[in-house]
Amino acid sequence: QVQLVESGGDLVQAGGSLRLSCAASGRTASNYAMAWFRQAPDKERAFVVGMSRDSGDTYYADSVKGRFTISRDNAKNTVYLQMNSLKPEDTAVYYCAATRMVLPTTTRADYGYWGQGTQVTVSS
Repeated sequence: QVQLVESGGDLVQAGGSLRLSCAASGRTASNYAMAWFRQAPDKERAFVVGMSRDSGDTYYADSVKGRFTISRDNAKNTVYLQMNSLKPEDTAVYYCAATRMVLPTTTRADYGYWGQGTQVTVSS
């Protein structure tokens, strides 16, 4: 079983950047495909980006392609989400998630492990 803790959320102006971190404990994050989801007020939690177990494959939602980058540091057992060119519509609580599948999916139910979330607010 793996425990996930996100950090790095903040208030930032449009056009700015943030890097979110997801620290894993209990089991090594490299045993899981990892993903970031986000949930805006009054909206469903939505897939943002995912990375395969071996970090060889990444998948991005169309809304963040070219602006967000997922990465993994196995030595630190941490997954990162670098967010550039932020827009007000990126405002949401961001969640880190892990699945035992080899490849990430866009389906919430496929992820058995979740962090508590970190708030990202982008002002216009």
